[in-house]
Amino acid sequence: MSRNRENTYGYVAIALHWTIALLFLGQIAFGFSMEQVKSMALQFEMIQWHKSFGFLILALALLRLLWRLAARKPGPVSTMSGPERVAAEIVQWTLLIATLVVPLAGWALASTSTLGIPSFAFNLVVVPHLPMAPSDEAEAFWREAHKLLAYGAGALAVGHAAAALAHHFVLRDDVLVRMLPGRAARPATRRVTLETNDHV
Repeated sequence: MSRNRENTYGYVAIALHWTIALLFLGQIAFGFSMEQVKSMALQFEMIQWHKSFGFLILALALLRLLWRLAARKPGPVSTMSGPERVAAEIVQWTLLIATLVVPLAGWALASTSTLGIPSFAFNLVVVPHLPMAPSDEAEAFWREAHKLLAYGAGALAVGHAAAALAHHFVLRDDVLVRMLPGRAARPATRRVTLETNDHV
């Protein structure tokens, strides 16, 4: 079941969602730890790995965006109100855009750095810099933008995860189940049918 269905996500969407989520949150923690390192040699290695995973996230996020546009999205969970559905849609799109914008801001940071250090993606290929002029001002701007965007997106992701857990453990609906591999969400009409039977 690679494609999405009416009441659940397919394996492609699930794999992209969890892979990007883990990589993205890991990058935030890794980026924070880099600032605590004093060794220049170790910091250089960490920066290269940070950039490598950033390029990987960017590629996966582009693939996820294309898949989101091409594949139909499952219908809404019946327990969610109209405003909740709108809010969920806004958060999902914001996080998707963030997985594109944050790596791009990091790429801009590397491109405007006055040090001119190449970006070695997983020590396999050199990723060229963006056509941006290096300067101390531009580097400082993109460094701050990259950091603020990453931390803001991370906070939003934590809130998104908390909401999904609340739906699963408190409301006991299928919001989280639909994004888990090997778990089939219940048809949207099942809850209504059961409630009807209870009154017969």
